[in-house]
Parts: sequence; C-alpha cells; structure tokens
Amino acid sequence: MAFDVSASAYDRFMGRYSTLLAPSFADFAGVEPGRRVLDVGAGPGALTSELVRRRVEVVAVDPSWQFVDALHERLPDVAAVAASAEELPFGNDQFDASLAQLVVHFMDDPPAGIAEMRRVTRAEGVVAACVWDHGTGRGPLSPFWAAARALDPTHAGESQMTGTSPGQLRRLFADADLHDVEETALEVNVEHPTFEEWWEPFELGVGPAGAFVSQLQPEQREQLREHCRSTLPPAPFTIAARAWAARGLA
Repeated sequence: MAFDVSASAYDRFMGRYSTLLAPSFADFAGVEPGRRVLDVGAGPGALTSELVRRRVEVVAVDPSWQFVDALHERLPDVAAVAASAEELPFGNDQFDASLAQLVVHFMDDPPAGIAEMRRVTRAEGVVAACVWDHGTGRGPLSPFWAAARALDPTHAGESQMTGTSPGQLRRLFADADLHDVEETALEVNVEHPTFEEWWEPFELGVGPAGAFVSQLQPEQREQLREHCRSTLPPAPFTIAARAWAARGLA
C-alpha cells in the first residue's frame, strides 16, 4: 500500500509514535554499527534516522514517491529508492539485516514481502518486523477505532490486518523459512498536550484511519470527534501503545 500524502502529514499523524518506537525496534533487531541494513517501507524516515544515528549503512525503500523524496531531502547520505516490499530491486544476500517497521500490515502480499526480505538478506542475517497491536486494542489508534466502531459497528478498523495480533508475525516468519524466530512486545508512551493535538492529524487523510474520517459527512465527523473526546482522559493525557515485533535469521 502506497500512502498518497505528504511526509509532513505522515509525521504529524504517525511520526509522533513511530519515532519513539524506532530505538527499541532497532535494539530488538540487534542492529550493530558498520552493518548494511535495508529499511523496508521506510516512510519519511523514522527508523532510517535511528539507523543512521547508529552508524549503519542504510538503504531505504518505500512505494510512495513523496516519502522517497523526503528521505532524499532529510537524509541525503542514505540511498533511497521507490519500490514495494514484494519486489525489492536488489540481488540475493545483499544486506546484513532487513527491517520493516509498521509496514507488514500494509503490504499487498505479506508472505511475499517477508520472503523478499529474506532473499536479500545474507545467510544468518537478521530479518525483523513490527506492527502495532491493533488486534487486542493496544495500538496508538485503538481509541480512535473504538469510537469509529461506535459510529459504524461493521467497520473492523485495522484489527484484522496481518501482524496486528500476537503470534501472527512469528508464523509469517516461520512460513518464510526463517529460523530462530522470536517474538516480543514493544511499548511506547506518548503524551498529548491537548485533545486537538491528538485529533487534528486524523483529518489529514493518512492511512485507513484518515480514509475513514475523509469519507464521513461533516455531522458524522463531528460526532466521531466528540465521541473520541468523551472517551479519552482530560488533557494532557498519555497514549500507551504496544507493537508486536518478530525477528528471525535468514
């Protein structure tokens, strides 16, 4: 899935969470200085920036040209190319590690995407991925989706997407013939100073949540916003978010 939004819109919507997640995900993946690492579905660079800080040689791919342009501008020393996870434009065994932060559930074909990550990773190199815990309601967008289902009970939100529930990434990795597969939970806490600061990025059209808001009539959007306000604590409030993460060896 390509995101047809600006990098700044994505930053305001998801960057506030993904930037905090990146260090713990890189720790879990065991990224070491001097390694050559592929960042799959890099977006505008939350994980890429963390890898650069760790003195890693990073190659970043994303299917959205807006994000690739942002990567070129923000991180000019990083090789960034437009490509999907399912068709990585690299030969076999090119990287010491291949990482995908908050991407697997947006892949058109997750098994193919993980298989491609394995293909381009050297033998005994690391393949790792993480996805927000939308399945059990501990993702950063879970308060929004709970309110959305109060408005439209038929809408599943992102809870049925691949990797959003425990055990799914582990099985996906095992099916891709990765070995020594481990799964864990990563957690971040984000403080929102006002309700408006939390809500406004949902109106930017980013991802499934933004698409849901965009198709609402004005009165429905107001209803959804006020339902969210009523269910969240008084500001400032903290969103405690969890992501499922898996790693395996190629």
